[in-house]
Amino acid sequence: MDEIPPHVRAVLVLEDNFIIAMDAEEILSTLGVSEVTIATSADQAMEILARQAFDFAILDVSLDDHTSFDVADAMIARGMPFGFTSGYGDAELFPRHLRDIPRIDKPFNERTLGQLIAAGTRQGE
Repeated sequence: MDEIPPHVRAVLVLEDNFIIAMDAEEILSTLGVSEVTIATSADQAMEILARQAFDFAILDVSLDDHTSFDVADAMIARGMPFGFTSGYGDAELFPRHLRDIPRIDKPFNERTLGQLIAAGTRQGE
């Protein structure tokens, strides 16, 4: 299993399903993340990002009737690493500039979430 970098202490989870968000929080805690902030909508995530920086963000692609791509663009603008989770085969939805961002399918587990964080923090190295 890829180890998550020790500097990844604060993680934003953008997930509109409460059960999945709580599962992610538990897994992240197991992986050694000390601060998990959950946003249930893109608007809420943008409000949080305006006040706080994160070491990593986990963005669910499909949020009710929209996507998390605006949040991804905000992460890029702030130089914060992130990765996507998806419950669907939605690769064709991705804008060209986001197609190389690491992503995993749901349901995720400790191994796959750890791999996502490890791969996402290596982006741009």
